[in-house]
Amino acid sequence: MHERLPDYLKKEILKIKSRKDILETSKIIKEKELNTVCSSSRCPNLHLCFSNKTATFLLLGDKCTRKCPFCNIEHMDIDINNKKNYQAVQFSESAAPASAVVDTEEPQKVAYTVKTLGLKHAVITMVTRDDIYDGGADILVKTVKEIRKTTDCKVVEVLTSDFNGNKKSALSVAESGIDIFGHNIETVERLYADVRPSSSYKRSLNLLKSVKEEKPDIVTKSGIMVGLGEDDGEVFQTIDDMIDNGVEFITIGQYLRPSLENIPVQRYVPLNKFIEYKSYANKKGVKQVFAAPLVRSSFGAEKFFKHSS
Repeated sequence: MHERLPDYLKKEILKIKSRKDILETSKIIKEKELNTVCSSSRCPNLHLCFSNKTATFLLLGDKCTRKCPFCNIEHMDIDINNKKNYQAVQFSESAAPASAVVDTEEPQKVAYTVKTLGLKHAVITMVTRDDIYDGGADILVKTVKEIRKTTDCKVVEVLTSDFNGNKKSALSVAESGIDIFGHNIETVERLYADVRPSSSYKRSLNLLKSVKEEKPDIVTKSGIMVGLGEDDGEVFQTIDDMIDNGVEFITIGQYLRPSLENIPVQRYVPLNKFIEYKSYANKKGVKQVFAAPLVRSSFGAEKFFKHSS
């Protein structure tokens, strides 16, 4: 039997959901047929962000080619019979399968919405698209450039997939004009087989390290969820691993089960533990740490960046 949602957390979520002034943001997003990670992942902060006229834009559709059991985003089956051969050819443009469909107007749609909402700090994320030769990097690059060209947005932050380890794709995004490159580790190494079965802890760390080494002026950001079965020692080790691989901003939040289809919560981490995690990372020299139950990688991103300036 799993623990019930703590009263303090239940009250905080209900308080956020009581916000009703979300219609304007919703209308603009629907008008351009855009996806947001707020809606697709059933983020508990959706009402708060939308009421503040902010959102995290989700590029490349609303279906992911991986099936992480913690995530609420729908799964897209890859139409390739031999996965071994697929892994070898997936980044060859000529080998991109028929399922590799993208909305080529997405960069313009996102830029329009950023401008209409008057965003000064835009956060762009993406589903993992292993069916596209570059992992979807090209659309992400074009979106960043369109925002830079047509809006007054001051800070552009991206939260990318691991591009299946393709450093060329990651670096093309890093060189597109962004200020913050984010890629989430999500959980401790021991739990990867259960929580991120199609991903690699070391591959994610190497991606972050490569970006920081090639583009040292860009802020690197990552985050983890707690409450999945890890212990405190593993959390501290993951913080160390992120720091050793060039991560400067860290977010730590409580895993909340989006639906009964997802893996259950193993524990609700006490508030004092989040303070411990933050203190540990600060002592290790991390520029900025946000650690609290409802912290998410892109939630309050503008304030996060300002605090570090």
